[in-house]
Amino acid sequence: FPGLFHLILSNLAPSLPLQEDFVYHWKAITHYYIETSDDKAPVTDTNIPSHLEQMLDILTQEESERESGETGPCMEYLLHHKILETLFTLGKADCPPGMKQQVLSFYTKLLGRIHQPLLPHINVHRPVQKLIRLCGEILAAPTENEEIQFLCIVCAKLKQDPYLVNFFLEVRMMSIRCYHNRDSRVHLYSCFPLSVSQDGRIVVKACEGLMLLVSLPEPAAAKCLTENTELCELLTDRLSAFYKALPMSMDPLDIETVESVNWGLDVYNMKDDAAIFTGKRALISFLSWLDYCDQLIKEAQKTAAAVLAKAVRERFFVAVMEPQLMQTSEVGILTSTALLNRIIRQVTSEALLQDMVYFLLGEEKGPETLASIAQNPLRHRLIEHCDHLSDEISIMTLRLFEHLIQKPNQHILQSLMLRSLEERNYLENKPQEEREPVENGQDLEEDPLFGDDFSPENKLSSPDWLSNSATHSPYHAKPDGKTEVHKIVNSFLCLVPDEAKSSSHVEGTGYDTYLRDAHRQFRDYCGICQRWDWRGTPKAMEKCDLDGPFFEGHFLKVLFDRMGRILDQPYDVNLHVTSVLSKLSLLPHPHMHEYLLDPYINLGPGCRSLFSVIVRVVGDLMLRIQRIPDFTPKLLLVRKRLLGLEPEGLNIDHMTLLEGVIVLEEFCKELAAIAFVKFHASASTSP
Repeated sequence: FPGLFHLILSNLAPSLPLQEDFVYHWKAITHYYIETSDDKAPVTDTNIPSHLEQMLDILTQEESERESGETGPCMEYLLHHKILETLFTLGKADCPPGMKQQVLSFYTKLLGRIHQPLLPHINVHRPVQKLIRLCGEILAAPTENEEIQFLCIVCAKLKQDPYLVNFFLEVRMMSIRCYHNRDSRVHLYSCFPLSVSQDGRIVVKACEGLMLLVSLPEPAAAKCLTENTELCELLTDRLSAFYKALPMSMDPLDIETVESVNWGLDVYNMKDDAAIFTGKRALISFLSWLDYCDQLIKEAQKTAAAVLAKAVRERFFVAVMEPQLMQTSEVGILTSTALLNRIIRQVTSEALLQDMVYFLLGEEKGPETLASIAQNPLRHRLIEHCDHLSDEISIMTLRLFEHLIQKPNQHILQSLMLRSLEERNYLENKPQEEREPVENGQDLEEDPLFGDDFSPENKLSSPDWLSNSATHSPYHAKPDGKTEVHKIVNSFLCLVPDEAKSSSHVEGTGYDTYLRDAHRQFRDYCGICQRWDWRGTPKAMEKCDLDGPFFEGHFLKVLFDRMGRILDQPYDVNLHVTSVLSKLSLLPHPHMHEYLLDPYINLGPGCRSLFSVIVRVVGDLMLRIQRIPDFTPKLLLVRKRLLGLEPEGLNIDHMTLLEGVIVLEEFCKELAAIAFVKFHASASTSP
């Protein structure tokens, strides 16, 4: 009853000086070990927890009564008499049973309550290091909660004062390597393994602690963390294990629509889930850990982030995902492509995105050639899958690229398109008088189909990236910027002949419906691209290598080939092909704009542009229309069915062709809207 006796005495007698009170409580603890022979009784049956709590209260009170930064006699006593060292020894022996828990709690509260810096003191950071080594010796131990609380408060202190990490670097980051030799349990720099705990709260705290540590700005800490520990292996091995636990076959729609996953809120109750599907629990676990890796790399110090991202690339993407993407099983290809698409959508950290892009597309930056497209097998395979025999695989891969080209990474667009257009050698390199008549729709001013009258008062200054192109040479000199954009807009709107149009018969399907979306999407693209070193005007003709052979690049080649077959492909495939091409057309790069949105450029021999591809499709359409009786009524009926204005009825002949014509008309309207919006945005910012 000594604790109770002291409590009564303190209420009756005058208060002792704080130091005497502090020493009393400490000696009461040491006397217990001298006087007690029964070391089997749990610590909760003794007064030790009460004495430790009283010591903490005294230290807190002492600090509050003194000026900031001043060390009081009680704290001096704790440091001088190495009380923390003694407590560590008692905790390590766990005598009496439960003492380890009490010691962990004391350390945690001491570091958390005392504001003055304690860790720089040798009699603090040395026992702290030793206690860190003690953590994790037993998995799922009863002290697990106290261990993670202790580790996290140390992490928080290091985050608050990053220079403190140098006190721990002397011992190789708290002997983490020694720790990992003990079956990969936990030390300060591997809070990670506690994420295997069955207690979700422990998992979150462990991950939070590790995230604090990787964000420390000290380069030495980042180097030690990534080079002297197995952090990279632990992160990527777990990511790989979650991926390998997924079913071999999954519905792509399930993968795409499963709810957003936040690593700290991975709470899933299978019983309450009405949208359960096979593998959902495994998928959520994988996406949750992917989100954690992504956020960890985003928060990490720059050099640490680069090392971690490279590890994910080599140990997960290359080692685990690439074989799945390169397989020949259509079911396997579809599932792995859908998972890759979901990963692309989810990754937000700059470093991880960069390494993922290098994995998918390679690091080459020079012009593509037809002979070199197979040098990167994975890139080649993915692009070829956009034109796969399986429509499902084609659609999923097109969706993948549609998401990829919208990510904030310059190398994606450089690799897929821009490197092939840099020299502008798609343009004809001949004087006007030596040119042969063209048939692909480049020279449209003489074509009555594209003629139009424009009032001379419609004059606006033309923006650089729209006006300084090949179209404004002596054979196509138009200083009137507004006239030019209207000619381009009408060129696209008039591409599909009137007898093949059906939107005018259905309300709310005019060209203007695309303007709002085009404006929003172009604004978003400009926000992404504005920090890149893109040129504002096309490369000067005299500086271009126009004599070199032109190859549009593997990606555009496949898209143009698909576009050329729009009348013979399923409706859903056509929607995705045109969606990707419209996204590319929105890019605020002068060469992409010229190549995809300018109908008037003079293409070199054997070259094609988006406009010339569509012109050939329209030519084929005009011939095929003649062979289909009641073409226009059938076309209108198909459009109304697609819009849900007519119920499904009897099958209609030439359904694929009719749906293709509708997609073609809508795509031309969308391109016209994009051209108009890009001109308007540029004109409003030009001087």
